[in-house]
Amino acid sequence: MGNDASHGSGRRSSGSPAIDSDALLRAIMQRQARLSVGVAAVFLLLVLGLPLVNQYMPELAQRRVAGFSATWLFLGLLFYPITWLLSAFFVRASEAVEREVAALAGEQEGTDHG
Repeated sequence: MGNDASHGSGRRSSGSPAIDSDALLRAIMQRQARLSVGVAAVFLLLVLGLPLVNQYMPELAQRRVAGFSATWLFLGLLFYPITWLLSAFFVRASEAVEREVAALAGEQEGTDHG
């Protein structure tokens, strides 16, 4: 009763190496956290960089591109597509992490039964 391997540890009682579900969850969370921080850093660089470009490089910010100043081109036309691309990248990369970990778990589970 005091040493029941099926409760709390994430290990099986069969005696063979098993998947440590806590470690697996931590691995997923760490990888997705790194991914989140990376995507957020790119987004913040774009959002916070624009006022800095306006302040310190006004000639670049006011340069005309397709009839718009570069600032308005970014804010009015490019901001949302860039955000969508970052979001799509994040979702695909996050799903790839989950598939990779699920495949690893499936391989380990397959070796436990064989």
